[in-house]
Amino acid sequence: MELNSTFIEDYPTYVPEPGEEYMSTRMKEHFRLKLLAWKKQLMAEAESTVSHLRTDSSTPADPNDRATQEEEFALELRTRDRERKLIAKIDKSLKDIETGDYGYCKISGEEIGLARMEARPTATLTVEMKRQQEIREKQGVA
Repeated sequence: MELNSTFIEDYPTYVPEPGEEYMSTRMKEHFRLKLLAWKKQLMAEAESTVSHLRTDSSTPADPNDRATQEEEFALELRTRDRERKLIAKIDKSLKDIETGDYGYCKISGEEIGLARMEARPTATLTVEMKRQQEIREKQGVA
């Protein structure tokens, strides 16, 4: 899900201390705060959409304008639905931080890696496991 990638790019990157253990308390706190900030941004955008839909809901008389408005609303709602699903992934990641599962592949148990977690803080698979999963999906094996 490529939503709000500018948020991820703009958020400070974690710089581990020399010899710091993977998913140390400090590292987990960094990701917890990053995920919470991302969720807050998504929630604000959802509220903005609701306000926008309420204030701009007057139906234009012209059929072309009406069709354009309906298409814009539909696109906005699809985007918010994808963001709603992303918020669920963020909540799952926050729970994984609490349980100590965050940053580890749900299939292999290996470290996902700091660079991948920075780029995709909701990642649950290593790059290799994700690649294998996508190959299976393309083959219809799921």
